[in-house]
Amino acid sequence: MQQASDVLQLPASSLGVTAVARPAIPNFRDVGGHLSSDGSRVRRGLLYRSVDPGRVDRAGTGFLAALGLRTVFDLRTAMERQRDAGSPPAGARLVELDVLADGGAADPAQLFELMQDPPRASAELARGGAERFFLSTYRDMVRLPSARTGFGKLLRSLARAEVRPALVHCTTGKDRTGWAVAVLLLALGVAADAVMDEYMLSDSEVRRAFKPFVDDFVARGGEREVIEPLVGVQPAFLQAAVDEMSATFGSLENYLSEGLGLEGRTLASLRRAFLGSPS
Repeated sequence: MQQASDVLQLPASSLGVTAVARPAIPNFRDVGGHLSSDGSRVRRGLLYRSVDPGRVDRAGTGFLAALGLRTVFDLRTAMERQRDAGSPPAGARLVELDVLADGGAADPAQLFELMQDPPRASAELARGGAERFFLSTYRDMVRLPSARTGFGKLLRSLARAEVRPALVHCTTGKDRTGWAVAVLLLALGVAADAVMDEYMLSDSEVRRAFKPFVDDFVARGGEREVIEPLVGVQPAFLQAAVDEMSATFGSLENYLSEGLGLEGRTLASLRRAFLGSPS
């Protein structure tokens, strides 16, 4: 297998994967459909990703319930859940995985609170402050004990049939969820450029959903270049996590086994479940 430093050294480009038709669910899509290195294809209908379902309207909630979800994995912090507890779709079990619990950086909930004061936010996050926040957060998603525990539990759970179909989300469904999906696809042997493409699909989705928030921030005296990194994704963010994986564990295989504590039989079960014949 490739060394981790070689995994995602590619520019983002258009993959052509279309989000599943749905009513008013920002950044929702099926994680399946990608080709693995052995020619098999990641099965659809097993794992979905989205924004916090608590932000979804009634039609969207009904749509999620119709998927027959058995499990919803919530990657938000305790502070985020306290602000907006939400509830899983009918029939689904909620699993809370606060992957940033051990982080020293500001809680994402605190960051969005800061956005309520545009002049102050613009001053505190000037000169690339928002980008530095996300670069640090992506590194934390690899090295923090809480992140290693949380993402490891997520993948071990997904290897079990009774857990699927499942939904994974954070607040906007782009960063913590983005890394969770990237790790799963890499573990399944999906090519690096396809993983980056899947990650970058969140950019236009989240920007469109949060445009009113951005426009209001600017109208109240905020700097657009300060807030835009908060409502999109950049290849450099995902690359920061991959680089941290390389620096800390040396390879993807070591990250999965030593970092996330995944045994070979778990990875084999995950691949059997998620990989099918090309279609």
